[in-house]
Amino acid sequence: MMQPQQACDLTAKKCVPCEGGVPKYSAAAAEAQVAALPGWRLTHDATRIRRDWRMKNFRECVKFMNNVAALAEREQHHPDLHLEGYRNAWVEIFTHAIGGLSENDFILAAKIDAVAPMTP
Repeated sequence: MMQPQQACDLTAKKCVPCEGGVPKYSAAAAEAQVAALPGWRLTHDATRIRRDWRMKNFRECVKFMNNVAALAEREQHHPDLHLEGYRNAWVEIFTHAIGGLSENDFILAAKIDAVAPMTP
């Protein structure tokens, strides 16, 4: 099993385009890696990661979503973005081409944490 990477190591990396053919993380490997990213949790039988935020207001929530969208474009790795109840945001990430988690997902999660506002 691959050793889990710390957030600072992940943010130093760049997402690599994936068209499939990359093995997805096992549930045990995903669990070990997500433990290094506080606030993130596994979903969908350990094939996706998700984090939730509660923002101060709607404007801050939309600004956060726009920042994540710009980051995703730079990384060419696109998460599912959700805004609910005017100030609740959640992001879910997985590698669509392999139907599970790859290193790219954890890189993007660490970079999202770096642009996320502190929640009240």
